[in-house]
Amino acid sequence: MSTAVAIHEEAHVPQPKQISKPGGLLRRTNFLTALISGVVTAAVFWFVTDKITSAVAGAGATNSMALPSGLNINITMMYIGWVIGFMAGIGAFAGPIRWFLGHDLTHADAEYMAGKDMGREKFWKFTTDHKVVGIQYLVVTLVLFGFGGLLAMLIRTELGATWTEVFNPNFYNSIIGTHGIVMIIAMIIVISGPIGNFIVPIMCGARDMAFPRLNALSIWLLIAAIPPLVSNLLMGGIRDGWTVYQPLADQAPIGMIGYQICIITFAFSTGIASVNLITTIVRMRAAGMTWSRTPILVYGILGSSIMGLVWFPMYQYSQILALSDRTLLTSFFVPSSGGSVWLYENLFWLLGHPEVYVIVIPATAGLLEYLPVFVRKPLFSYKLAVSGIFGVVGLSAVVWVHHMYMTGWAPQSNYPFMMSTEMISIPFSFLVLVILGTMWRGKPWKRLPMMAVYAVVWNKVIGGITGVYLSDTPVDQYMHGSMFVVAHFHYMLMGAGLFGAMGVISYFFPKMIGRYLDELWGSIGFWTAFAGFQITFMSMFVAGLQGMPRRVLQFDSLFNISNWISTIGAYIIGIGMLIFLYAIIDSWRNGIPAPDNPWGGKTLENFTSTPVPHENFPVLPVVTSGPYDFGTPDPYELADDAIMQKTEGAEKVSARS
Repeated sequence: MSTAVAIHEEAHVPQPKQISKPGGLLRRTNFLTALISGVVTAAVFWFVTDKITSAVAGAGATNSMALPSGLNINITMMYIGWVIGFMAGIGAFAGPIRWFLGHDLTHADAEYMAGKDMGREKFWKFTTDHKVVGIQYLVVTLVLFGFGGLLAMLIRTELGATWTEVFNPNFYNSIIGTHGIVMIIAMIIVISGPIGNFIVPIMCGARDMAFPRLNALSIWLLIAAIPPLVSNLLMGGIRDGWTVYQPLADQAPIGMIGYQICIITFAFSTGIASVNLITTIVRMRAAGMTWSRTPILVYGILGSSIMGLVWFPMYQYSQILALSDRTLLTSFFVPSSGGSVWLYENLFWLLGHPEVYVIVIPATAGLLEYLPVFVRKPLFSYKLAVSGIFGVVGLSAVVWVHHMYMTGWAPQSNYPFMMSTEMISIPFSFLVLVILGTMWRGKPWKRLPMMAVYAVVWNKVIGGITGVYLSDTPVDQYMHGSMFVVAHFHYMLMGAGLFGAMGVISYFFPKMIGRYLDELWGSIGFWTAFAGFQITFMSMFVAGLQGMPRRVLQFDSLFNISNWISTIGAYIIGIGMLIFLYAIIDSWRNGIPAPDNPWGGKTLENFTSTPVPHENFPVLPVVTSGPYDFGTPDPYELADDAIMQKTEGAEKVSARS
């Protein structure tokens, strides 16, 4: 992408009076103070609420205000206190407090909040620089994948040890539910978090996100949401799968409250991040970056953010209402009191299926972003790729009912939604065709990111074909609730989403960290995990076709061999992922230093130095050509060549004279 630089004088902006040292209260807050504040506030909320409820309930039957037992209001308030206390301890409320006191933010305050010249300390604080937030998202994502992967190994250990019962059935069910939601959260943020925050603003030619303080708020809300979810394993667990259907969830142990608080908090984080990304992309692109010159990754992040902003609140509403049923004796989802479980299922799946595309679209767009760099060709049918992304975004609104074929809700809607589900495969296929068209007759540069393209195409074809089967009502009647379904959605979420994310992260790793990802160990880890993935889930397809149900602890001996094979494959995945993690950590510390343009790309992040300076660009760039003009003459290079030819010609004439 060619750029022209416009020089202009900076206008002097009058600054408000500096009340204290730059940063003010934020100088005293960090991750440790957030933990202490969260724990203390949670304890205070629990103690006060417990005393109040005990006093009211202790008045006896003569008190008309006596509370029924089992409401667990004190547990709910404890979790709310944790979130509020944690956010206060990290400094999230410093900005509103300053505004209320009339202390305007100065330039020095803003630079402190952005972590300028702060060193590693900025990664443990409420820091507004989008690059710091991107690294924070990357670390949190790796932690979530590590925890979710550990739970996956426990699940496969139980299913592989067919001759004994390793875990208590209730705890086993809790492992399944917790694994599911942890991995869903990790997959939602794996691209939009690290890459969306670090790379997209630079790729758009901006100096930061549109709302820097909201950017910091989004990552710390995510971090605050994790402990309530993890704690459910110690408080009875979530035993109904990650979907936590009603009314079973209303009857679940108190660990369900931790799940509900996690989702409510995470939804705020996702909504804030989506608004920030959409505003940055729409309003802060560089001069000359028209929509026809906007990189395809930016389109992918934009489409994902729109879906997250529109549909994730549905999931949040479902959990708010479910929490209300549990603590305030409402009856939104309790049939015995007039509630409707159909309401819950519709609210849940209004997010539950678009969430698949929230995960897969950024990963696919990331592959399309760097594919032209590795084949040194323009992106095949750029407009078809954009049409595919927004075709998926539009049709994602009308597919959720295919998850409810077997519930008996509105059976007359099955066939219209069967058609809409099959239709969404058309724009999604556009993206696969663009990948294949770009590779056609090319000479790929065989590096790790390029290898991820081959792996994702393979997985996406298998996941897509099996998805067409499951979208048909007659076939779904047989396959529903089987291991075939588990294998299918893992091919989409892990096979396309996670392996795609591994390729995207390995491509942008040099720009984010300043060092190349170790090609040898990264490739060994990637292909080991890929091989284990095929073994694990191909065997699950077989078990599903044989009729094995999902989420079971005990099963017929007919399924023993399939489960042994899947467990062996799962351990191979685990080994591969550990090797890939080693490559990331070792490269982060000891990797080969990367140049400013590590892969020879043409997008704007390659026109900044490595490591990226504090404000990204010394002067804001002006875009004059597209991001994928490989193999076409650059107008500035042509102009330079013409000048050189004229100069050389003049020198020859002068020499003859």
